[in-house]
Amino acid sequence: MKNRPIVNFFRIASLLMLLVAVALLAAITTMHFAIHGAEVQVPTLKGMTIADARSETAGLGLNLDVDNRYYSGEVAAGHILTQSPAPGTVVRREWRVRVSESLGPQQVDVPDTVGSEERVAALELRRAGLDVGTTAHLPYADAAPETVLAQDPPAHAQDIEQPTINLLVAEPDDETPDGYVMPDMTGLPIVTAQMELARVGIKTAPPTYVDAPVPPVGSGNAPPLMPLKPGSVIAQSPAAGARVDQSTKVMLTVAR
Repeated sequence: MKNRPIVNFFRIASLLMLLVAVALLAAITTMHFAIHGAEVQVPTLKGMTIADARSETAGLGLNLDVDNRYYSGEVAAGHILTQSPAPGTVVRREWRVRVSESLGPQQVDVPDTVGSEERVAALELRRAGLDVGTTAHLPYADAAPETVLAQDPPAHAQDIEQPTINLLVAEPDDETPDGYVMPDMTGLPIVTAQMELARVGIKTAPPTYVDAPVPPVGSGNAPPLMPLKPGSVIAQSPAAGARVDQSTKVMLTVAR
């Protein structure tokens, strides 16, 4: 009889421990379902129309953002070209899935805006279904302020990637430029190219020297090609026409 209170105590303690264990298991199970129930797999959206992709992602609790639009000869206009995150990625609900939309093959002719006033050029580009991209300004005494000096891509360019045109616009001589259009340095002596860029504050990386290819001898009536002069620029990055500024470091490849 003396042992009965001790036995009862251990029975009650065991029951309490069992109840605590069950409660912990229930809590862990609830947390598991709460966490994993809020996760979804990103579906494959490439090739879908934007409307169908919005419906697909909305049904999974995801948000769809169209970040960019590109020309494509392979994917029909209004369909998705790329997506991020990739298909199959596990994300939480309300995650933003970013996609790029195809504009189909390029069907617009790039107008020539050089010599036009900036506002007029912007209107002309919009009428052609194009947008103004980056606008750089350059002090230039030989043209009226706000005159377009150059554009990238150039007029009538084919196979352009995006429907955006970058402009270089003249500013009064006392204005500080915020960018330039990269000139074509190929064929120039490396020293001349470096001096031209340094004159406007553009830095160059140490040049890369390579063996210049020997051009083939001309055949028939075609004149032979002249070999490249050692020390002349044969390649550059960024390419001619790209926007550069004082933070850009230009890479030049030189014939040895």
